[in-house]
Amino acid sequence: AIRMITKKLSQIALTSCVSAAATLAFAQHPQFAFDRQHQKQPSASDDQSGSLRRHSDERKREEPTAWQFGDPLPDLDAASLAAFETGHEEFESVEDLEGGLGPIFNNTSCVACHSAGATGGASDETVTRFGRLVDGVFDGFEDAGGSLLQLLAIDPGVQETVPTEATIVTRRLATPLYGAGLIEAIPDETIRTNALRRKPEGVAGRVSEIVDVTTGEVRVGRFGWKAQQATLLAFSAEAYRNELGVTNRFFPLESAPNGRTDLLEIYDQVPDIEDETDPETGLSDSDHLANFARFLAPPPPLRKSASALAGEKVFEKIECSACHTAVMYTGPNPVAALSDQPVRLFSDLLLHDMGALGDGIAQDGAQQREMRTAPLWGLRVRTSFLHDGRASSVTEAIQAHAGEAARAQQMFSSLDAVEQQQLLDYLGSN
Repeated sequence: AIRMITKKLSQIALTSCVSAAATLAFAQHPQFAFDRQHQKQPSASDDQSGSLRRHSDERKREEPTAWQFGDPLPDLDAASLAAFETGHEEFESVEDLEGGLGPIFNNTSCVACHSAGATGGASDETVTRFGRLVDGVFDGFEDAGGSLLQLLAIDPGVQETVPTEATIVTRRLATPLYGAGLIEAIPDETIRTNALRRKPEGVAGRVSEIVDVTTGEVRVGRFGWKAQQATLLAFSAEAYRNELGVTNRFFPLESAPNGRTDLLEIYDQVPDIEDETDPETGLSDSDHLANFARFLAPPPPLRKSASALAGEKVFEKIECSACHTAVMYTGPNPVAALSDQPVRLFSDLLLHDMGALGDGIAQDGAQQREMRTAPLWGLRVRTSFLHDGRASSVTEAIQAHAGEAARAQQMFSSLDAVEQQQLLDYLGSN
C-alpha cells in the first residue's frame, strides 16, 4: 500500500525525472497490452461440440447490446467487476522511475497507446521492429538488445538506436484489447480444429504453437501481430517489460539498450523485480492490467442496415471468411461472463503467409511473411489499419492484401461500387 501511495505522488514529478528529449516524445510511440491471474485452460474434452459449434441459445447471439466501448463485460460477478475496476485504474496510471520505468521504454502508461474508442482500444501509435538476413536467416539482433526499439530513455546517455546493420525496419500499431478475455477463453482445441477446415485455393494458415511463459505449457498463441502469446498474463507482462521497462516475475531481466548491459549498471537504479507482488492479494500490477483486458467488453455491434446485411453475403462471396472467421466460442469458464460465449472476432487466430504484406520480422516461431489474422470487430473507431498503419481506410487495407489473401483482394477489386460499399457497411457494423 505504501508503494502504491508513493507511486501516485511521484507521478506529479514525472516530467522532471526524464530527459527533455523523452518528455517531448512521450506522446509519440508504442505497442502494448495487459493481463492477470492464472486461469485453468479448458481441455479438448471440455469443448465437446467442436470448433464452431452453433449454440442453441440464439438469445445470446441476437439480443441488442447494452454496453459501450470501454465498458466491462456484461453480467460480470462482483469480484470480477472489482478486478476490472482495479485494472482499469492501473491501465490509466502513469508509470514513474520509482516504479521501474525505463531505463529505456516506449511510453509511460498503457492508455497512452490504447485509447481509440475508449480506454483499451487501439491507436495510431507505433513501435519499431528491425532485423537483417544473415545467410538467408533472419537475425533479430538478440545479442544486441533484440528486434524491438525502445524509443525513449530516462537519460540521453542510455538512448537506444536502430543498428546501422539493420536492413529490415518496420512499424507495428498498438492492437485493441476489446474482448481480449473472450479471445483468451477460446479453447486451444477450437483453434486447432478450425485450422483443419477446408479452405479456398491458396489459403492455408497454421496454428502458432508457443510455450506460455506463465505456465511452461505448450499453448496456442493468439495475441500479438505474430500470435506470440497465448494468455493475457504473458502478453501483459511482456509488454510491461518491453514497452515501459518494468521487470516482473515472468520477464525479470531489464532490456539493455542495444545490448549494453554496462549501461544498466549506471542508469537502472531500481532493483529487479520492479513489479512486485502484493503479499496480501498475490497480485502484481501485471495481474491487474491483465484483469482489465480480460474483463473488457468486446466492441458493441450495431444494428445492421439493409446495406450491411447485404454486405454479409459479399463477405462470404469474396472469401473473406476463409481467414476472418466470423464467430468462435469460448469453453467452460469459472467466470460466467466468459463461459460458453460467442466471440464475434472475425479472425481464425492463425498465422498466414501474407506475402509482401508481411512485416519481414521472424518472431517466436512466426516467419517473416507470416502474420496473425487481425480481428475485424470494432473497426469503426479506428483511423489506421494493417500492422504498420499504412492504410488510412478499410478499403486501402483490403487493397493491400497479398500472399494467401491475394485472391480475396482481387475479388474485392472486381466488385462494383455498390457491393464494395455494402461490404464496408457490414465491416463497420461489427
